[in-house]
Amino acid sequence: MKMQLILPAIAVVGAVVLSSLFIVDEREKVLVLQFGQVKQVKEEPGLGFKIPLIQEVVRYDGRILGLPTQPIEVTPLDDRRLVVDAFARWRIAELVTFREAVGAGGVDAALTRLDRILNAAIREVLGSVPSGRVLSEDRTALMNQIRDRARTESSALGIEVIDVRLTRTDLPEQNLAATFARMRAEREREAADEIARGGEAAQRVRAAADRTVVELTSEARKNAEVIRGEADAQRNGIYAEAFGRDPEFFAFTRSLTSYERSLQGSNSSIVMQPNSVFFEYLRSEQAPADRPAVPAPVEGQ
Repeated sequence: MKMQLILPAIAVVGAVVLSSLFIVDEREKVLVLQFGQVKQVKEEPGLGFKIPLIQEVVRYDGRILGLPTQPIEVTPLDDRRLVVDAFARWRIAELVTFREAVGAGGVDAALTRLDRILNAAIREVLGSVPSGRVLSEDRTALMNQIRDRARTESSALGIEVIDVRLTRTDLPEQNLAATFARMRAEREREAADEIARGGEAAQRVRAAADRTVVELTSEARKNAEVIRGEADAQRNGIYAEAFGRDPEFFAFTRSLTSYERSLQGSNSSIVMQPNSVFFEYLRSEQAPADRPAVPAPVEGQ
């Protein structure tokens, strides 16, 4: 009979002891609440104790968490609207303050409030600078300002904002077409300028080449005339020397050359007086001594 009473008592005591124990994971932070009031704060991993049935354990993620913001429109100093979104990294720094600020909503309620804080900080910081700084590649200073403002505002929630990064800074959809058209017009103007400069350079090269051709052609013609003149002088010298050696033979060969050139055509006709000097060698074997040789026609005449 006693054994039957002891076993249930042991079971009850064991259940009470087990229900009073809880384990804190290294990735967690734990609050022990009693009727909604904080009685214990456990941020280190290990074993914890609570009063069964009276106290409850509330667990929170102790790691660094992320929050991507929704795209929002901001208006910088130059009134050029931009669509901006960001990504924040944060963690729970003061567990009791966090519980008091968000209540039973936990992390989800904290994300909603932190999102509003980040949006306000983004609008305030980016609205104080021109759009050129927002669209530039180096935006570290702006992101640090947003982080500092968000960190200050979120400290009342028991949250520490570790970092904020701008993930997108674009023009609104309705402004993209106009912006692209303006960019296209600027590129077309630059292309037209380049084409004009290229055409001007090509014209200069072409003019220089034409001038070089004229100069080379003129020089070649001058050299050809000089060579031709020298050749004619040599030819005349040879003729003069041959004439000086045998005037009769020179006259004979000149007359034969004249006959040959005059009768080169397939149907040649010559109308001359019968007693012309041209026919002296056709009528006699030698030319009269008092008459010069018949001049040979010049090439091309």
